[in-house]
Amino acid sequence: MVLLSFDIEEFDMPFEYGKTISFEEQIAISIEGTTAILDLLEKHNAKATFFSTVTFAINAPDVIKRIIAEGHEMASHSYYHSDFKVEHLLESRLKLEEITNTKIVGYRMPRMYPVDEKEIFKAGYLYNSSINPTYLPGRYNHFDKPRTYFKQERVWQIPASVSPIIRFPLFWLSFHNLPLWLYQFLVKWTIKNDNYLNIYFHPWEFTNLKQPEKFGFPGYVSKNSGKQMIARFDKMLFWMNEKNYKFGTFKDFLATI
Repeated sequence: MVLLSFDIEEFDMPFEYGKTISFEEQIAISIEGTTAILDLLEKHNAKATFFSTVTFAINAPDVIKRIIAEGHEMASHSYYHSDFKVEHLLESRLKLEEITNTKIVGYRMPRMYPVDEKEIFKAGYLYNSSINPTYLPGRYNHFDKPRTYFKQERVWQIPASVSPIIRFPLFWLSFHNLPLWLYQFLVKWTIKNDNYLNIYFHPWEFTNLKQPEKFGFPGYVSKNSGKQMIARFDKMLFWMNEKNYKFGTFKDFLATI
């Protein structure tokens, strides 16, 4: 099973690079990107999981309605993207359930920061997908974590996929920067070994990030963004369908383990 997931949020990443961006534009960019994602998923008949902040869900009601109407899963990406308190775990679940009229059972911490699994369980979640079990300077150092799903503190942990043996991460930056044939090779290797794949992206990747004066992003972040990302993702979904990989939500996956 291929678990496609998208962290839909207020686009505050330019602040990390010393730039400013209005709240209205943060939301508008994420709406534009999420719409492009939904169009691609519809085209290829692929189901996915959308981890949404409450802030984005409140400010993008039409997009949220479309996500639910087209059969995708909604999960929590906390209340805000750049402010976290433990109480936001429960508050975000309850508010997203109110907005979507669906049961929210999954959580992903913004920027995949550590989160207390006991608090995740107390807040009513069945699974957490906040671990990237690899090493990335300044961001992750999780070689001690299992590569594949496991249970901790009564919560299913569904780490982002990394390749067997060398633990090469298959997250969004790899998709942007590797030749597509090499990324597909790593995907095929991982699925053959693990029998599933968990890869995540963001809506702003599907918009034009090659605006250094505006966003300040280095080339490895902005590479293959916007129209190039849409075309690249289109090719990957076509290839996955050719390989007869089954797309599913995290809820679908939980039912199989």
